[in-house]
Amino acid sequence: MAETDHLDDFRSYLARFEGAAGEREFGDFVKFHGRLVKKLTYDEFCPRWEEFGKMKKLYEETFQRGDTINDAMVRVLKERAAELMLDPPV
Repeated sequence: MAETDHLDDFRSYLARFEGAAGEREFGDFVKFHGRLVKKLTYDEFCPRWEEFGKMKKLYEETFQRGDTINDAMVRVLKERAAELMLDPPV
């Protein structure tokens, strides 16, 4: 993965984090949507961003087909969304 693969996404994340929690140091924890989340470094952000994207796509495809959605999948998706300072899906 090239270092610039998710640079714009990371910058957006930093803006969301600052908008929700103010200026914080990397590694600081804050409450977001009832969850305790850490301000991520770029290296921490990238794998979580990729995992969230894959899970969100799977969630949306499952929902569109009308299949039953596993509660564990929804929980993990919401956790990843909170880590990335995104509003939870659904």
